Amino acid sequence: MAYVTISIGGRAYRMACDDGQEDHLSGLGEEVDARIDQLRVAFGEIGDQRLSIMAAITIADELSEARRRLKAVEQEAATERAARSAATQRLGETEARLARSVASAAERLERLTRELGTSPSGGVGMG
Repeated sequence: MAYVTISIGGRAYRMACDDGQEDHLSGLGEEVDARIDQLRVAFGEIGDQRLSIMAAITIADELSEARRRLKAVEQEAATERAARSAATQRLGETEARLARSVASAAERLERLTRELGTSPSGGVGMG
């Protein structure tokens, strides 16, 4: 277990984190501190607790919006996958019909060739 000291609103907080996560936790602390500073500039000194609550709510709002957008993107991706799957299936069916048509045409050509017969010289008979 690792420990990191982060500074938010001019106060130091010692936080525990998993080994290797120290920089990540420090970065998150810096983001929260910056958000509180932005709110302090916008609203003035309205109290540390109110600023912290406002920062938490704005961050939660951004997280909620990001989750909503992620869900919309995931739904769009699922729709695209379904459309691609349907198109692939139609393509396969079209290829199968085309293959049957080519095979049928080849059979008709062979039948016509047999019906017409060939001359001993290898050419088509005249007659």
